[in-house]
Amino acid sequence: MAKFAVGKDAYGISDRSGFRYRLRNMRKEWNGLLVGEDEYEAKHPRLEPRRVIADRQALFQPRPDTVIEVAGQILLIMNPFQSGSAGSSVITVFEPSHSRSTSNVVIFRKTQAFDGFSTTALEKAAGYTITVVDANSYTITITGETATTGGIRGGGGVVTVAAGVATTSSTFDSISVTFDSASKTFDEA
Repeated sequence: MAKFAVGKDAYGISDRSGFRYRLRNMRKEWNGLLVGEDEYEAKHPRLEPRRVIADRQALFQPRPDTVIEVAGQILLIMNPFQSGSAGSSVITVFEPSHSRSTSNVVIFRKTQAFDGFSTTALEKAAGYTITVVDANSYTITITGETATTGGIRGGGGVVTVAAGVATTSSTFDSISVTFDSASKTFDEA
C-alpha cells in the first residue's frame, strides 16, 4: 500500500476560489470540492429529502366495541307540537319519517311552553309513550295539563327527541310471600 508524505507545512489551492490555504486547514465538501475552512458550505437539508412513510391505516389485532351505542337525539322541525282541542291533553308531534311504532317511548328536550303546556311537562324525564298517526306524526298524552285554546302549533325551534326506555312498574306484596327453608327461596302464595 502506498504511503503519503505528511506535508504539515504544505499548501493547497481551493477548488472554489483559487486561494491558497494550508492543506491541514482545508475541508472536503459533499460535492467533492476541496476548499478553505472559511469557504466551506454544508450540504443543504433539502438536497437530502426525508423518506416518506405512509400513514398507518389499520390497527394491529383490533377488538370490536361491545358497547351498544344509544341512539342520539334528533332535531325536530320548527314548532313540532300541535295541541288538540281546548281542554284536551293530547298533543300531536310532527317528526318527518320517524319510523317509530306505537308504544315506543320518546323524550323531548329544549322545548318551549305553548297553549297551556309547560316546558316541565313537555320534558318529562321518563318520556312519553306514543301512538303513531302516520309516517310523519304521532300523538302523546300530557298528564296534568290541558290545552287552553286548542289547535295551536308550538314548542320552539330547537326541540330534540330521543328514544326512551319503557319503564314497567312491578308490585310486591309481602303478605303473600313465604320462606321455603329447604330450598332457601321465597315462594309466593
